Amino acid sequence: MIAFEALQDFIPLYPLYQLLFADHGLSAAQISTLFVIWSATGFVLEVPSGAWADSYSRRKLLILGALLSGLGYAAWITLPSYAGFALGFVLWGTSSALISGTYEAFVYDELAARDRADRFPTVLGRARSASFVMNLAATALATPLFALGGYTLAGIVSVLSCLLQAIVAWSLPEARAVEVARESDEPGARAAFAAYLHMLRSGVAEVLTRRLVRRAVLLVALLGGFLAFDEYFPLLARETGATTSVIPLLIAGTVAAQAIGSALAGPAYKLPAAMFAAALAATAVLIATGSLSGSAWGFLPIALGYGLMQLVIVVSESRLQDAITGPARATVTSVSGLFSEVSAIAVYGGFALGSVWFTMAILVAALTIPVLLTAFVVPFALPSSRSSVSTEASDP
Repeated sequence: MIAFEALQDFIPLYPLYQLLFADHGLSAAQISTLFVIWSATGFVLEVPSGAWADSYSRRKLLILGALLSGLGYAAWITLPSYAGFALGFVLWGTSSALISGTYEAFVYDELAARDRADRFPTVLGRARSASFVMNLAATALATPLFALGGYTLAGIVSVLSCLLQAIVAWSLPEARAVEVARESDEPGARAAFAAYLHMLRSGVAEVLTRRLVRRAVLLVALLGGFLAFDEYFPLLARETGATTSVIPLLIAGTVAAQAIGSALAGPAYKLPAAMFAAALAATAVLIATGSLSGSAWGFLPIALGYGLMQLVIVVSESRLQDAITGPARATVTSVSGLFSEVSAIAVYGGFALGSVWFTMAILVAALTIPVLLTAFVVPFALPSSRSSVSTEASDP
């Protein structure tokens, strides 16, 4: 399970693709529209893919998602134009929708099948930490790969990583039997569609009718939208005067901090919500300070802030999984993913419009304002602990 998550981020193109777009003539506004296409794809497919995961094999969807992301990266290096980049983002967005809620639900239910659900925060934190370590390795590898074979070689290695991820997904056990929505005499496709609709209704109903789940879903969605920060870090680094070969090294610091933040999520899981609110407020201050510094050294406070935010995100995701009581776990998680895409689209749209008048440094700093405001929401939206989840399970 951890290996699958880790390979998802071993993509040497990650610290380079914004520069690939810019070097093929795209402006910051055009690049932002590509990000909107990416998020819009996830928005459309997020909840339907979650219901599919709840009524079908989650392992098979993980395999499909890995293969689609590989096709997306292949499109970028074989069709280096706006249309090719857009196609890659559609494929990547589809992959993300298939994997996001599916993976977390898969891991939680596999642990629950072994009476180890209490290990979920630690396992998820370690998996995210491993993914960031692999991202860090890929980021470090991006510089020599770019020197040897440019964007093409980095893209080829990224595609191969996706193929390996699909193989790992194929090897995973799937103890959880796919639940049948209801008894039906209808054969084949009709029964499968009935199961799909049942899971879709069950997941959406749990979000709408259970206050605890609803608040946690919205909090995770807000936090997930803030991850749009890192799409602009390479452009921010270039604005400071850093060269293409140095930029991956600056990005590596933010990735390393995320790895540490994820690894600490398990031990920090039971801390009071006020601590996570303070961490998110510190995130806003650190990232704003770093982005406005006008220097490559500004990536040091940015990295620290990003690590704190990652800690809050993993804990929030873990507590959301503990709050879910119904059978449609992937669907509920995907509802959160859907609203994350809405949040991300708003960010990308703001950057696309704001880039006409403002520098990247000012735009990144401006994004810390909603981060700071969200810090005040955390004490009210984050379930305080696993024990509180059990006592509030029947709350309307």
